Amino acid sequence: MTFDEIADLLRKGLAHKPLDKTLSFDCGEDGALRLDGTTVEHSVAPADCTIRISHDNLSKLVQGNLNPMTAFAMGKLKVSGDMSVAMKLGQLL
Repeated sequence: MTFDEIADLLRKGLAHKPLDKTLSFDCGEDGALRLDGTTVEHSVAPADCTIRISHDNLSKLVQGNLNPMTAFAMGKLKVSGDMSVAMKLGQLL
């Protein structure tokens, strides 16, 4: 799944449940997606919460094939910043 396809899925989720803070998915050299309100952009700008995750695992996450809590517990994603923003991820997906 490409970053554009992932961004489209995230936009659909944000249309129903906008974020009140910023969230960034940092996939290292593969790039980053920043969510703010109802927008999703390719950006490495600072965010209230940053989730470091591989592109492959992000794809699985947005498709519902990877549980966020399980991924966190297994070290497949790392959270920095405001943890309450990361907790809203389940509602978004």
